Amino acid sequence: MGQAQLQSIHVHPVKAFRGTTPRTAVVEPWGLAGDRRWALIDAGGKVVTQRQQPHLALAAAELLPGGGVRLSAPGMDPVTVPVPHASGTVPMEIFRDKVEAAPAEDEAAHAWCSAYLGVDAHLVHMPDPGTSRPVDPEYALPGETVSFADGYPLLVTTTASLDALNSLLARGDHPAEGPLPMNRFRPNVVVSGTAAWAEDDWSRIAIGEVTFRVAKKCGRCVVTTTDQATAERGREPLHTLGRHRRVGGKLVFGQNLVPLSRGTIRAGDPVTVLD
Repeated sequence: MGQAQLQSIHVHPVKAFRGTTPRTAVVEPWGLAGDRRWALIDAGGKVVTQRQQPHLALAAAELLPGGGVRLSAPGMDPVTVPVPHASGTVPMEIFRDKVEAAPAEDEAAHAWCSAYLGVDAHLVHMPDPGTSRPVDPEYALPGETVSFADGYPLLVTTTASLDALNSLLARGDHPAEGPLPMNRFRPNVVVSGTAAWAEDDWSRIAIGEVTFRVAKKCGRCVVTTTDQATAERGREPLHTLGRHRRVGGKLVFGQNLVPLSRGTIRAGDPVTVLD
């Protein structure tokens, strides 16, 4: 098999929204620059994702110079939201983590999000990902932090493993639901040119000039059953993953990465397994 390479890069400026596919991205210690620095919270301060609101799949977020975002969605006029500059924060809960976040200063942003979802929702920004939220201590090294991503700075998937999963799905109980596109898994980096499931055995990799620690396999949730083009839910891939990719009680696809260096990655960069 030839040299593995970085097929595509995916940045999601607002957690749970549709992202962008830039040709290059700056790698910071807590993830790709601009990735998941914004999120929605409900009236009680809990993060809102596609788990509760699958229609977030149809909302798009474009990253603007300086870190602001432009939000758009079906039936909604776009709204531009700058990074908040006031020092005030609000407490929020993202899964088991308690984090301080800065609310968008323009009330139009909150009104837009609430109107789109039909529930009270507030848009918040993570002002300092270098200190705000540590990576899961069970799998982290001292000082590692993460943005509003589910738990780790980056997620890597491979095209060969998706092909293998789709082959299993085609022979399973719900073949009409496949083949599934990679966006069901919302990765940051997609690698081509590997064997299927090769990523299971990675410990450290280099993408171009940047090295990464492979922290743990990624346990998958109901978001993977959400069609990112329609927001409709099915049974796959969780049904097939449950039969073929159950590890330690989790249904796994992809690997979580933590950067070991800074730099810039580019689509087409070689991907090298270091150990």
